[in-house]
Amino acid sequence: MPMTLPHRTLQTIQVGRMKSSCDTSSRPLKKDLNHLDFIRMKVVKIVLFVICAFNLNGLEAQLKYNDADTNFDNLLYKRAAKQYESLTKKGDDSQHVLQRLGDCYFFNTDMENAVKWYGLLFSKYENVLTPEYTFRYVHALKGVGNYRLAKAIMKIYTQKLDASQFTVEQLGDNDEKLDELLNRQPQFYISNLAINTPVADFGPIYYKDKIVFSSSRDSLRFETRLYEWNQQPYLDFFMADTIDLGSDLAEVLPFSEILNTRYHEAVASFIPEGNKIYFTRNNYSNQALGRDGEGTNHLNMYTSELRGGEWTEAEEVPFNNEAYSVGQPALSPDGKHLYFVSDMPGSIGGTDIFVVEISDDGSFSQPKNLGPTINTSGREMFPFVTEEKLYFASDGHLGLGGLDVFESELAQDGFEEPHNLGKPINSNRDDFGYIVRETTNRGYFSSNRPGGKGDDDIYSFQRLEETCSQTVQGSVVRKSNGQPMVNVSVELHSQEGTSLGKTSTDPYGAFSFDVILDCETKYDLKIGKEGFVPNATRFSTSDEKDYVNKVPMEITKELNKLIVRENGVLKIKIDNIYFDVNKADIRPDAAQELNKIVEVMKEYPKMVIKIEAHTDSRGSDRYNETLSDKRAKATGYYIISQGIEANRIESAIGYGEKQLLNQCSNGIKCSKEEHDVNRRSEFIIVKME
Repeated sequence: MPMTLPHRTLQTIQVGRMKSSCDTSSRPLKKDLNHLDFIRMKVVKIVLFVICAFNLNGLEAQLKYNDADTNFDNLLYKRAAKQYESLTKKGDDSQHVLQRLGDCYFFNTDMENAVKWYGLLFSKYENVLTPEYTFRYVHALKGVGNYRLAKAIMKIYTQKLDASQFTVEQLGDNDEKLDELLNRQPQFYISNLAINTPVADFGPIYYKDKIVFSSSRDSLRFETRLYEWNQQPYLDFFMADTIDLGSDLAEVLPFSEILNTRYHEAVASFIPEGNKIYFTRNNYSNQALGRDGEGTNHLNMYTSELRGGEWTEAEEVPFNNEAYSVGQPALSPDGKHLYFVSDMPGSIGGTDIFVVEISDDGSFSQPKNLGPTINTSGREMFPFVTEEKLYFASDGHLGLGGLDVFESELAQDGFEEPHNLGKPINSNRDDFGYIVRETTNRGYFSSNRPGGKGDDDIYSFQRLEETCSQTVQGSVVRKSNGQPMVNVSVELHSQEGTSLGKTSTDPYGAFSFDVILDCETKYDLKIGKEGFVPNATRFSTSDEKDYVNKVPMEITKELNKLIVRENGVLKIKIDNIYFDVNKADIRPDAAQELNKIVEVMKEYPKMVIKIEAHTDSRGSDRYNETLSDKRAKATGYYIISQGIEANRIESAIGYGEKQLLNQCSNGIKCSKEEHDVNRRSEFIIVKME
């Protein structure tokens, strides 16, 4: 939908999507209603004459349908909504009617009713809807605070988005990002201004030591003209003094009788010297509204200079066009770059932010789109530029609902990834028109959130000193198989050893701490569980604000007592395994001991061993060597049969009586117990990580 001057500032602009039905005293846009009534009467007469039995109720419904569409096309959404609802009561639940009903309320920011009708629309036509309707439904759900369903739809729709060119961060698997945004620590104090009225007040901008803003309040003319969309007076510029350290406003007066006209003026920007203004107005000149080929009056950007204490008649900028809207100017601090909003050809979404360079002679370069880092398939609006940052409103980047305010750091080749300012600057309604003095961290913004004095209100804010803070979360798995471990105790410690918090892993092995961590600081995580070896890891936070550190950890079965070091050699120590006389078969009692080897090797998946089998000196040397070799290899085969990879057994060799542990060699008389010392199997660890 094109930019429009809305019933309230934002959604239709505020000077944002600027397509205006404008003056109720002028002829209707696109169609002459008297002529239309005449045609309808003629059609009815013809039908009655030709087919007397024609269904009059059906014809009446069709005429009402046409009336609703006409009102909708002329942006008369409240009137159209009543007509569409009348059709639904007569059983019409077509996709067209449900879409239009949802849109009527969405564009008027009545999110409760938008959710109702979009919900019905999705229940019947979900498989044939375009991405724009998923986008609007998600925004409407956020607008009523139903973040759970909004997240579910975002997650589901991610799988369907691949083939679409409609790309906004709102439609993606953003569960964690949205939760982080909802739970982020507030960085602002805000206050509703005393100067707000029951009608629209928005779009503040600095002008010398004062504030200029846009408002629908009656400007004290003899005849108050109302804007058809919302039955409020047309928007004009007003000026107010700053008081209370710049956090409140007072002494509101009309800004300029020359610049304020009978149509909409809204959203301005001044050059640093204050003697030149850029602003948005209906395409209006020579006492007439300019219209495109479809009868639509767009918004244009104008400029005026202060001469002798008076503003000159406004002049258009050269990149205006009757076919699209141009507005919401924002000058860079040096006055050399002019940012603005437009739906001109080449736009990525509904409205994009563009920039032109201003030469010393006052001429402009060709408009340049700020590109996909800033602009999305949604709406980007209300830019404000400082020496370091671009601030703007968007419903395409991930937010809390409606328009949210974002900031983007200035980089050498453009702007960095935008960052949502979070609550309380942003809400589940439209938040926009953010301006700030970064030396004091004070400023103003606009919002239509509940609890204000009227339509759009202006709020002041104090931004708290930014402190770099982070959080930590992670998971614990068993090292042997990678399975999540439940009920593992996790303790967070400072580098100095002070305990900062304790928690336990959930059924998915996950844990998290609400503790706020300092940036660029080291912390320790310690885990423990009965029957398992305690473990600890150290991690360091970065310098990235609001970053969530994710720390994976492993825990191992308490098998370390089986791993011993003998004479400088690391071994897995189990009880002796026994074989029947003259045999190498693995007996059940031997298997029970060998299973301990298997468990240790599963717990340490990169462990490599070698197997050595030994006999006593009874029997011939050759026989003992052959028998022990068979037993070593049988032992290796059993371990492999229990799921251990063959390449993790480096060798399995029998040494017979070559490596006796005592003096009981050939010809030496020894007791049975002394000979048994030499009958053994050894499991030597070659590699262990």
